[in-house]
Amino acid sequence: MASGSKWPYPPCCSLWECCIGREGRSWPELVGQNGEKAKAVIEKDDVNVKAILVPVKGGIRKMDYCCNRAYVWIDENGNVAKPPVVG
Repeated sequence: MASGSKWPYPPCCSLWECCIGREGRSWPELVGQNGEKAKAVIEKDDVNVKAILVPVKGGIRKMDYCCNRAYVWIDENGNVAKPPVVG
């Protein structure tokens, strides 16, 4: 977890610096896959992006836009419910 933060990724850098080449980046091929495996694929695919697992039912997320994070929405079985997207 980032120092002094309840969020498990570094604070956002400037949008210009952080978002070049990442804006709108998604992984639709991961839908239906195990969430932990999807997290590993995303973080291997882009080492500057931290994938965050969030349950579809009752999960919360930070409402800002940040290019160094991708939410991975998982169902009750731990599988990816919708395409993970940077932001």
